[in-house]
Amino acid sequence: MKSFFALLISVGFIIASAAKTGHVITFRSPSLYPESFTWDPKSHNFIIGGTRHQKLLSISESGVAETLISDTDLPDNSSFVGLAVDRRNNRLLACIHRIPTATHPSPFNALAAYDLKSRRRIFLTPLLDKNDQNPIATVTEIIHPAAANDVAVDSSGNAYVTNSDGDFIWKVNIDGEGSIFSRSDIFKSHPVDLTVDYHKCGLNGVVFISDGYLLVVQSNTGKLYKVNVNDGTAKTVNLNKDLTAGDGIAVRSDGVVLVVSQHKLYYIKSENDWDEGVVFDETTLDVEGFATAVVVGNRKRVYVLYGHLMEGIMGNGNREEFSIVEIEENEDKEDNIWLFVFVGFGLTYFLFWRFQMRRLVQNMDKRVA
Repeated sequence: MKSFFALLISVGFIIASAAKTGHVITFRSPSLYPESFTWDPKSHNFIIGGTRHQKLLSISESGVAETLISDTDLPDNSSFVGLAVDRRNNRLLACIHRIPTATHPSPFNALAAYDLKSRRRIFLTPLLDKNDQNPIATVTEIIHPAAANDVAVDSSGNAYVTNSDGDFIWKVNIDGEGSIFSRSDIFKSHPVDLTVDYHKCGLNGVVFISDGYLLVVQSNTGKLYKVNVNDGTAKTVNLNKDLTAGDGIAVRSDGVVLVVSQHKLYYIKSENDWDEGVVFDETTLDVEGFATAVVVGNRKRVYVLYGHLMEGIMGNGNREEFSIVEIEENEDKEDNIWLFVFVGFGLTYFLFWRFQMRRLVQNMDKRVA
């Protein structure tokens, strides 16, 4: 199959197209600077997590913002950095992270679960490097603190949280019991370009696939990993190109996986349970908006969040408006890439047939001689 992907690359080149936007939702929440959002199919609203406030907002499709949850018990300066709706149990799962500062030199990482009906918190589970560590002193490496980033939930209510600094995955079961789930060596097997701004950001977006595995994006390598939810074993998904600075991830009902970065939205497809995949389309995004998350709403509609995150991180802005923008797929590109696939298969078969015929003729010539 590796030769097939090499052939595919030589036959068709993917050119990123400008974003074809559909529904644009603008909402107001001063200095929120959200990094994460998710879609709640029950309320038909988006849920947004802020990086400057310990609150979660519900955003309607018309842009009406309502405070869904305000959790004043969380540590000061903590942020909601990853969200997922547990549809079967009507819960919202939220990753919480506080970066070290002069006044708070130790990081804080946790997973919170909230009941979406009562809006009450069910549990707050500290995410530790070792089971006996204090959550306020969690450190995975001498240089880098732990950084909870994104969360996915499986069909049994287990949550999986990526650690973007430690390059491992936590697991929190339905009762709120946390543990380290996967420290696969494969997560540190690819080179990292130390010259890019995001070189310290490792495992990032995560999504659960119903066949029993996770797909996880790694920002600083552009790789996609397939992780078995039974034992935590992982492998690199062979793609025809890297997902440069990949951040959030989502999956459509037709199996297409979407990965967002500040610059692009990638469309990826696989025909063999994600042992391999094809990036069949790329859409250029608004760089200033700094897209960090992607979700799938009603009728497979794809939305990205423009939270202007870098402006918030730099601390030099008091922006009041943010946006959720529908990105419409160029369907012709998906059709074309699979045309290239079939052409590739046909060309491979023809070359193999030609090689076999040449050998047959050579053998016949030897017998005649």
